Amino acid sequence: MIALEHIHPMVVHFPIALIIGGYVAEITHLFFRKEPVLKVFHFWLLAAGSVSAFAAYFSGAFLTSAVPPEATVVFSRHELFAELTVFTTLVNTALMLYLKLEKKDETKLKWLTFVLNSITVILLFITGHNGGVLVYEYLLK
Repeated sequence: MIALEHIHPMVVHFPIALIIGGYVAEITHLFFRKEPVLKVFHFWLLAAGSVSAFAAYFSGAFLTSAVPPEATVVFSRHELFAELTVFTTLVNTALMLYLKLEKKDETKLKWLTFVLNSITVILLFITGHNGGVLVYEYLLK
């Protein structure tokens, strides 16, 4: 049986891979190749990344009791950037879905989704960095 504390470390890698993979597909589509499949691929990777980011965020609640008192600042920072990452990825997915349904995904609004996706990736890196500090400097000692 899998302990609840083990769920977050198992789930957290999915949003990282999916969101970054979607971002790479978006950059490739926007700047290098106008392949329609890359735009579709980007959308589905981001949508899956949004769902998995949501799951990763809530699975982190099972680890709260394992955080030592001296790590509360790092933990709070990790949690804040995780919340911001989930928020931006959900907003971006909703915006992309709206643009897709309204057939406006090839207008200048695609640059808004690119900016939101860039912000999401930056937030994802900051979240991951703080999570790594939390694990390697406080939890694995």
